[in-house]
Amino acid sequence: MDREQLISRVDLTILRPEATSRDVHKVVTDAMQHKARAMCVAPVWVGRVATMVRGSDVRVCSAVAFPHGTSKSTVKAIEATSTIKDGAEEIEVVAHLPLLIGGDLDAARAELMEIVRAARSTRRDVGINVVIECALLLSRGGEGLLDVAARAVRESGCDCIVTSSGFHPTGGATVEAVRLLKKHAEGLELKAVGELTDMAAIRAMIDAGADRIALTDLAPITMVQSPLT
Repeated sequence: MDREQLISRVDLTILRPEATSRDVHKVVTDAMQHKARAMCVAPVWVGRVATMVRGSDVRVCSAVAFPHGTSKSTVKAIEATSTIKDGAEEIEVVAHLPLLIGGDLDAARAELMEIVRAARSTRRDVGINVVIECALLLSRGGEGLLDVAARAVRESGCDCIVTSSGFHPTGGATVEAVRLLKKHAEGLELKAVGELTDMAAIRAMIDAGADRIALTDLAPITMVQSPLT
């Protein structure tokens, strides 16, 4: 895999609550300069970022119910549609974690379906990514809960399963967690969020089955220089 192929899998994110306008501007500029796949930001920044990246190939992704996923599903749907109207081409919604921890597939799927219906009625081709906090699920119920989460994401019509928010105390994804999740994520893209601070970590996640990689603004995209062989 050469650098161009690798960078097409990278999403840059800036979701720190204290991020300033200058911080966001810098990361979005980096995303355009290095031709990252997408730029993921908080809803408040979506309109500005959509204007900045217009004419480039960088997609705009908005976080929804981030980072804890504790908003009512109706509120999540409203937030999703609002950001899509502001220019988001993808949304990244945090699932209601107690439903996943409890293994309640029907309820987890129903929550996501409400969001999907609202989002796709606003923009038919919007990408929908779901954060499941795989480290938490593995600690509470093992691999079986990863299967429940993957089924809820797939059967609700979403597109991508995201390992972690990066804000939960259980931490981001490990290589082993990505490998386990990949077994259950048939038909979905898998996006890895974790301690990706060097090329070796990125290589390990991709080898484990990650289709996409999230880099925070604290892990500069310039480290993605050498090819993966």
